[in-house]
Amino acid sequence: MTTQKLDTSVRAIHVWLARSVKSLGNHSDRLNAINVFPVADGDTGSNLYLTARAGHDAVSKLDSDDIGAFLEIAARAALESARGNSGTLLAVFLSGLSEPLKGKERLTAPLLALALERAKVRSWSALSEPVEGTMLSVINAMALAAASTLAHLKVDLESRAALDTLLSQMTQAARLAVQGTENELPSLLKAGVVDAGAVGMMILIDELCAAVRNEHADFENYESFRGYQVQDPHVHLEFEDAQGIEVMCTVTLDALGAATLRGQLDSIGDSVIMSPVNQLSEDTYRWRVHVHVPDSEAALELIRKQGEPVNISVTDLCVHDN
Repeated sequence: MTTQKLDTSVRAIHVWLARSVKSLGNHSDRLNAINVFPVADGDTGSNLYLTARAGHDAVSKLDSDDIGAFLEIAARAALESARGNSGTLLAVFLSGLSEPLKGKERLTAPLLALALERAKVRSWSALSEPVEGTMLSVINAMALAAASTLAHLKVDLESRAALDTLLSQMTQAARLAVQGTENELPSLLKAGVVDAGAVGMMILIDELCAAVRNEHADFENYESFRGYQVQDPHVHLEFEDAQGIEVMCTVTLDALGAATLRGQLDSIGDSVIMSPVNQLSEDTYRWRVHVHVPDSEAALELIRKQGEPVNISVTDLCVHDN
């Protein structure tokens, strides 16, 4: 492959989002089958697909030369329509990725490394209790690999060759991180599988590399991931039924209100994710909120004390028979 084939424009990002939606859809059954963390409800693949589709739909007919602005619109739509833990983190990742790319018409190795670092910070800080062995491990591995590669490159950092090298190194790091997830969480070790969200992030990254390189992603090596072969069972069905309710909404809060709400939700539930969707004033943002609780009304009551929630989604965390 010659690095002259690389497409570093908005067009590549457009292709990336479109192909990611298709591939996440194609892989959704396998991702659902191995979804055992944080709850074995078998919907990670579906949630990633639906969230990515919402982001792509928002920019499917958008004409722009600004990579960051284009990606920001997709990320905002994905956040507003995010599904589950995995979908919310995917949207947060896209939002963080977009920030250093605003005003840029061409993707370079330094910009991608900066974007991955920002996406890592946003993703880890969105959760009240971030956990290794998940999508976060893959995001972290990519950001570290990108920074290390950039520090040791012997070619012009703005060149296509530099970007191509960075893509290769971050992909390799991501794949190793996915393989390592099965040993990082007791539920994954018990099930003998890798983390579903981590594989979903790998799909996203493989499609990004393919889009920039003007190639098609190859997923044959995914069969080396434990539990991911087509003939493998839906292991989430072997776990006890998930308990509780998933509550998601969007609410406008200032910094104090957001911090207060996060603490209150932490006290009554878990899997708390809060991430700003967009800024409304100097200290006020629209926030996407996600929490698992025993009682949805208790969570909504706390949220309403701080602001008026919209886009409310209440889902019973029971096992989905896929």
